[in-house]
Amino acid sequence: MEKEKLFCKGGGCTAKLGAGILSRILSKLPQGPKDENLLVGYDSKDDAAVYKISDDIAFVQTLDFFPPMVDDPYTFGKIAATNALSDIYAMGGEVKTALNIVCFPEKMDLNILGEIMRGGAEKVIEAGGTLAGGHSIADSDVKYGLSVTGIVNPNKIYTNNGAKPGDALILTKRLGVGIICTANRVGEASVEAMKAVTDSMTTLNKYAAECCRNFEIHACTDVTGFSFLGHLHEMMDGQLSCHIHAKQVPVFEEALRHADEFLLTAAGQRNRNFTGPFVQFKDIPFAMEEILFDPQTSGGLLISLAKEDAPALLGKLKASGLPAEIVGEVLEKAEPEILVTN
Repeated sequence: MEKEKLFCKGGGCTAKLGAGILSRILSKLPQGPKDENLLVGYDSKDDAAVYKISDDIAFVQTLDFFPPMVDDPYTFGKIAATNALSDIYAMGGEVKTALNIVCFPEKMDLNILGEIMRGGAEKVIEAGGTLAGGHSIADSDVKYGLSVTGIVNPNKIYTNNGAKPGDALILTKRLGVGIICTANRVGEASVEAMKAVTDSMTTLNKYAAECCRNFEIHACTDVTGFSFLGHLHEMMDGQLSCHIHAKQVPVFEEALRHADEFLLTAAGQRNRNFTGPFVQFKDIPFAMEEILFDPQTSGGLLISLAKEDAPALLGKLKASGLPAEIVGEVLEKAEPEILVTN
């Protein structure tokens, strides 16, 4: 098959609605009687819903889909699936089944759709899950993702707001994906940088989650469209503060250059507008600020655990080949909520 392009215009998690818009809409939705078995719902701004089935088993449910951020259909399918599967791992769960979500123009070559779905299916298999079906609609643009169901022990759920003062914060993947993909759309990103970013976006968070199993994880989330600082803000939950050491944050170095050249995303600016009031930067270069607000597609896990356990977990993550680093610490609530220094 001749290689065809998907003509990506701004896909991946840069396509998300802004956090501020979503918060206003969700706050106005009608709510029925409280179900005590719904352990995690949308009101907590967490990564997935969790519903208790028995004392030992709870369902973890999530879905994610978006337009392409790369031109190769097979690679796009792998990225979209990896991103959707990630929420199960961020909750401490195990992937069981997945359903395809497909939006595709009827006049486009169906071989392209086949390659997208092949990439997605391979990642579901790698995750240890079963692709059980899906749904498709005709659309003017390509969009793809998964609805994923997993299981977790109700007593071992990783929520995004359980951090404790004194905890260390670990990030398992590099930042800068959105900026490099933006640069790539205008022909400015290097081949090497795009390969590194693609490798990152197609690495399942399964491997980071496996490293966490023998540790007491206080809080966990995956860093995606709302940026590192946006998801960190959700983790603080209005009850805590934190100190981030910018020089310890893993980044794609080429993203710093592109940020200095203002190859930025609209989603990144929405993230700055929403989360910026909660952040204080001290002597941080503009490019690094932008990377911390950059929307990530299929980003890494942001983990909060006891400071004394952090070096051992970091060692396991690095031994598994992940570019993880300890990036900061959780503090008692103070102003600012998030302090970023070098």
